[in-house]
Amino acid sequence: MKDAVILKSYRHGILIFLPEDLPFEQVLREVAFKFTESRSFFGTAKMALSFEGRILSREEEQAVLETIKACSDVNIVCIVGKEEETDKYFLRALEQLEQKLTGGDEGQFYRGTLKNKEILETDASVVVLGDVYPGSAVISARNIIILGGLYGEAYAGGNGADAHYVVALEMEPERLKIGDFKYKHTGKQRKWGIHLKVQPKIAYVRDGRIVFEPLTKELLGDLTR
Repeated sequence: MKDAVILKSYRHGILIFLPEDLPFEQVLREVAFKFTESRSFFGTAKMALSFEGRILSREEEQAVLETIKACSDVNIVCIVGKEEETDKYFLRALEQLEQKLTGGDEGQFYRGTLKNKEILETDASVVVLGDVYPGSAVISARNIIILGGLYGEAYAGGNGADAHYVVALEMEPERLKIGDFKYKHTGKQRKWGIHLKVQPKIAYVRDGRIVFEPLTKELLGDLTR
């Protein structure tokens, strides 16, 4: 029965085949077995995740992610859905951003989730491989890219320039500032956590105010030139 769940590894991600004829709790046990067995193989790689064979509810997807996290050191940065070409382009663009930022002293990476009022501050652009929980903050003199959810605070362009931006896989900030322009969430904040069907967004300054837009191929192309 250990082959009921099948893993296929690609350069940027993992495809998991989940049988639809098994109880979900048994599927979770098989996922745990597979990732425990493959822990050293995958290491601490950051990857996209895709499912086949079984339609999962949001709660079930969350349970699978938590199982993977408990049984491996893999950093799942996004779930690849039906818009596969867009997702693949997104991953390629993120890879280019990583190469660009790590090619010199232009930027840095932070691997982990910010919570419990933690603050990350840098004079360079920063890529956060995790979530920013409410009460926590990322402060950068340049750009901020969050490969997770932004539910706390983000301050980009700390050097006073408004030509910088904030990108997040899920954009639900409590507060956000770019240069001298500020944004504060005034409505009821949606319950934060891992939301798999939300489109990544970018926040930047246009016409004297902060705007939020879906992260499109065109915008990604501009960011990675």
